[in-house]
Amino acid sequence: MAAEEAQAMKTAIHRHALVLFSGGQDSTTCLAHALAQYERVETLAFDYRQRHLVELTARVEVLAQIRATFPQWANKLGEDHLLNLGVLGQVSETSLTRDMAFQMEQSGLPNTFVPGRNLLFLTLAASLAYRRNLDVIVTGVCETDFSGYPDCRDDTMKAMQIALSLGMDRRLLIETPLMWIDKAQTWQLAHDLGERAFAGGGDKLVDLIVEHTHTCYLGDREHRHAWGFGCETCPACDLRAKGWLRWRR
Repeated sequence: MAAEEAQAMKTAIHRHALVLFSGGQDSTTCLAHALAQYERVETLAFDYRQRHLVELTARVEVLAQIRATFPQWANKLGEDHLLNLGVLGQVSETSLTRDMAFQMEQSGLPNTFVPGRNLLFLTLAASLAYRRNLDVIVTGVCETDFSGYPDCRDDTMKAMQIALSLGMDRRLLIETPLMWIDKAQTWQLAHDLGERAFAGGGDKLVDLIVEHTHTCYLGDREHRHAWGFGCETCPACDLRAKGWLRWRR
């Protein structure tokens, strides 16, 4: 009951959200979470010259499918924003912004880590939220079963929330619905959110995520699997596939 009361108090204070929405499984689940919680929800993506640029096309279709499948959410879903962040690709020598093999670095981090990416994303998101009168930023970062990216950690998110709130003199909430759950639990969360929208909505939302979202780092939209489209070998596909299998058991 205490958790429910805390959520009710938070929602009463924060009513309008901006979702960092790439069009993948995680950000689509976060979008569903925001649409279930807040009065008005806008979305934001970044073109940082990522190899999997196809995600920017996929996300437009995901938004259209959500509006068509969940009419009770469509009324809450507001403007979509896309920011050009090509400079990030210029300063990053990573396997997400260069044509190179995926591997671990001497630092202990995978070379998919784009230094400063999420810090920059959140700063620009906060600037946009300020202009659009949005008081929540929802992002799909987590600490559970992936890379250990330092800019995805809970401590980083808390520090950014304090810095951005102080720097903009506005009480801003950075919400991370996936922070402490793994990919199997993320599939379950999506199902739960869809089911709360209407009976049978859980399967509808999961089907939408499988069919229309994009995760593959190599941009593969040709090979269809039970969990969606992808190369099946890159770190993102591997994580999504393993989460699907654990969830379906």
